Amino acid sequence: MDLKQLYLHVIDGNVSNVEISVQSALEANIDSNTILNEGLIAAMDEVGRRFEEGDFYIPEMLIAARAMQAGLRILKPHLIGGESKITGKVAIGTVKGDLHDIGKNLVAMMLEGAGFEVLDLGVDVTSDAFVEAALEGSQIICMSALLTTTMSNMSTTIDALKTAGLGDKVKVMIGGAPITQDYANQIGADGFGADASSAVRVARKLTR
Repeated sequence: MDLKQLYLHVIDGNVSNVEISVQSALEANIDSNTILNEGLIAAMDEVGRRFEEGDFYIPEMLIAARAMQAGLRILKPHLIGGESKITGKVAIGTVKGDLHDIGKNLVAMMLEGAGFEVLDLGVDVTSDAFVEAALEGSQIICMSALLTTTMSNMSTTIDALKTAGLGDKVKVMIGGAPITQDYANQIGADGFGADASSAVRVARKLTR
């Protein structure tokens, strides 16, 4: 079976065809890791590339990411027992006081599509919750904020991670509409993602 069709179905955001293609690939005894890498992850990389070049916009990215997740749900049970290599473990959430989640959800889906194990902490996430996720093995803490009034909670969380002795053991990424690279530098974050596609690229660099 040719995984090219699965790849194209993900890019097109065709959920039902993605599910059928993943199931067919498994029935054809194609290695689950190969399906993941050459079908799902490769397709999401292409979606990210098209977004950066202006050929795709956020709606197209969301549709493709949801199709990828549909395929991943079928594939996951086979990956757990196999030798699939997880790129890294990420905990993501919108900071305390902020209830916006569209951007956070898209970043989470794109990270999952890139092979990361993603723990979505939701919205209005406290510093303690981020610290707990780091203590439980998350290698990257991803924080999102849409309001300028909640941005300071990113710095508060970074301080909490340092207080817990995790300052040099976990990487911190931040993003959101009011966030800039300068602000990331100012508060000591390890990475800044201007959008979902660049967030994946930064996360990959941080886990190398």
